[in-house]
Amino acid sequence: QVQLVESGGGSVQAGGSLRLSCAASKESSDTYLMGWFREAPGKEREGVASYNRVSVSTYYADFAKGRFTISRDNAKNTLYLQMNSLKPNDTAKYYCAAGYAGIWSERSSYKSWGQGTQVTVSP
Repeated sequence: QVQLVESGGGSVQAGGSLRLSCAASKESSDTYLMGWFREAPGKEREGVASYNRVSVSTYYADFAKGRFTISRDNAKNTLYLQMNSLKPNDTAKYYCAAGYAGIWSERSSYKSWGQGTQVTVSP
């Protein structure tokens, strides 16, 4: 099992930016696919973006396209999510996840999950 530790959450005003980080305890086939999900109060956890290390492909939810950028430092086993032009409805707890393969937006594609980091965007 891979341990994932997120950081970088916080409170910002609308239009601001945040950069989330997710450090993985080790590099293995169980981190070929790494992604970010978010869960707002009363809502289902949803995929935000994902990075496939094997194909070097990135995937984004429609709401994230053009505002969020996912990247990965393989040497540091760290995944990042740069979030710009934040909106109040981006307020949620953001989770890092890692897995071997699968549909990037499906929770079942990921075996390991972090504890989450809170992002709060005020109007």
